[in-house]
Amino acid sequence: MKKRISVISLIPRSGRFYAGQVRELFGDKAEVMAYSTGDGSVKNVRPSDLYMITTDAFKEAQEAGRYVPADGQVVEIEVTYSKKTVRELKEMPKGTPVLFVNATQQMAREAITQLEQLGVSQLSFMPYGPDSPVPEGFEIAVTPDEADFVPPGMKKVINIGHRPCTAATMIEAAVRLGLEELLEEEAFKQYMRSMEAKNYSFEKMFLRSQRLESRIDILLEILDEGIIGVNERGEVFACNRMARDITGVKDMEAIGKIAESIFPYIPFGNVMEEKTPRLPRLIRIRGVDINVAVVPVLRQGACIGAFATLQRFSELEKRQNELRSQLLQKGYRAKYGFEDFLGNSPAVERTKAILEKMAGTELPVLLIGETGTGKEVLAHAIHRASARSQGPFVAINVAAMPENLLESELFGYEEGAFTGAKKGGRPGLFEFAHKGTLFLDEVEGMSQAMQVKLLRVLQEREIMRVGGNQIIRVDVRIVAATNEFLEEMVEKGSFRRDLYYRLNALPVLIPPLRERGDDIFLLFERFFRKAGGTYGLSDEVRELFRRYKWPGNVRELQNVAEYLGFAGQEEIQVEDLPPTFLRSFEREEERQEGRHASGDAPGYVHESREEGLEPVREDRGEEFWFVLEQLYKACEQERLIGREGILKAARARRFPISQKEVRDLLTQMEAEGLVKVTRGRGGSRITENGQRMWENRKNNQLIKV
Repeated sequence: MKKRISVISLIPRSGRFYAGQVRELFGDKAEVMAYSTGDGSVKNVRPSDLYMITTDAFKEAQEAGRYVPADGQVVEIEVTYSKKTVRELKEMPKGTPVLFVNATQQMAREAITQLEQLGVSQLSFMPYGPDSPVPEGFEIAVTPDEADFVPPGMKKVINIGHRPCTAATMIEAAVRLGLEELLEEEAFKQYMRSMEAKNYSFEKMFLRSQRLESRIDILLEILDEGIIGVNERGEVFACNRMARDITGVKDMEAIGKIAESIFPYIPFGNVMEEKTPRLPRLIRIRGVDINVAVVPVLRQGACIGAFATLQRFSELEKRQNELRSQLLQKGYRAKYGFEDFLGNSPAVERTKAILEKMAGTELPVLLIGETGTGKEVLAHAIHRASARSQGPFVAINVAAMPENLLESELFGYEEGAFTGAKKGGRPGLFEFAHKGTLFLDEVEGMSQAMQVKLLRVLQEREIMRVGGNQIIRVDVRIVAATNEFLEEMVEKGSFRRDLYYRLNALPVLIPPLRERGDDIFLLFERFFRKAGGTYGLSDEVRELFRRYKWPGNVRELQNVAEYLGFAGQEEIQVEDLPPTFLRSFEREEERQEGRHASGDAPGYVHESREEGLEPVREDRGEEFWFVLEQLYKACEQERLIGREGILKAARARRFPISQKEVRDLLTQMEAEGLVKVTRGRGGSRITENGQRMWENRKNNQLIKV
């Protein structure tokens, strides 16, 4: 039975032209009628299987509803130029002034734009319509069969004829009418070859796919995931190569069959009945995990079919990895190599040689060293020297954030997992570090609960986002760093033994600056010149640098160099050094000389203010009493205080004390029963014994002799 096609246009002549084109291609398969809104003939339009409408036929979309039924199939007519026309215009000399004449100036302007998109950009076009003033200086006119509007005085008029329908318009019309077999006929192929196209459109895809079956599903062959489409009756009309490969269905045997009889594991019926998409879920097909999603196709509330997408889970993981790799552009790269860990001392050379060998393995590396020794620089270097160097390098200080934030930072979270969670959720650092390295700094600060979760990742290579229910596989190498002796924490029960042995696969001690000999001066020169200073140290300063213990290591040396760099001295003398550095050095010298070994500093004795109070030992040192004072004050304010809080108070009072000194003093106080230390970010609390000791200290009088 013939299909009925109604062509509706603004200009009657244009409508007749387009109807003639359609008639030539569809032959006896369709009855084609032309109608116009310009002459009112559109009022006589008959019910049709397809309505082909030009873009200018109706001024408003509502107007089309008077003549085209709501459920009618509509194809918008797009026009182009033939390859022959474009070729002839391209042959005209560059810069030639050309008047483009059309029924309106706006239509002329649109036609010029399309010509330029097709490569005719060498001519100096001027749009012209009957409502335009006659321009001067033009002798050549080009018109799409609107010669009646060409102004007088033109020496040459090139009539390029009506712009024909694009091949994509004709293909869509054939598909809408179920006449896909026409696409294989020579008339259609010739039409597609003769039309110019400005992009990779339907017609080019069909020409490249002539060796395949000439139904609409051949367009799906270029996709890298399986696609199965069903119509409103549940019959399969599309099943691409990837879908056949995944399901094992032989070539085209599913087409025209009821989908659920061929693919019983795909819920087409439920989706079409409920008119709601089925979210992706994993099923096993032929022993392989496949990710399957189904979406209905709705038109004006009615379900007219559905599509299922199928993708091997391994392929899905590959895509995720490719997306993760794009995160490298956001800064997840290692910045330093072993050459950036400066030093020529035997200790440094030995450390770098060991780590370069370790970098070639996949085992976790544990960097053990005091604060400021360069553990993070070495973590970067390990990654850059490893087989994962092209992958991401992600670093985090696990002791620097509360446990709840640390969990979401490491493992990510799903939308709605907690108040303030980002819409759509967020991947965690383990996902960002996939196929790369994750550096966990100050790993000793991790809570017991987080230690358990980290252990699971190391064992199973799997994570689950906060608030999620899906397992995500990750391939991450761990490099951890600590300034504690973890084995002591294991004995005390504050660090899990099983996690310790996982992280301690390849332990390396990073030498402190005091054990690196003349590396001190090599590093000082680098920092000093970077700060703008002219390198020069007096012999006294050099000797002092050698004797000093550098509790802050390289970081402390850098601070001293930057201070001196801004001092502007050509040769640094002892008196030019930072006062806090000199004070720290003097205290260190006093301790080494045993000035406190007898219990009292020279020149001081102690007497009680009140009877019954025991004398207070002053051999503890100023640092001991400073830390105890901060703990006492925190107790009075009913709060815990950690190392950072104590260091912050020290900076406010300009009291020189290092992080290591605070840590060692807290360990000593805990052993004496003066303090209860909570590992991680919990902080520490003074005990009753500690309170009595501080109150004793305050109530005793220090008399200078």
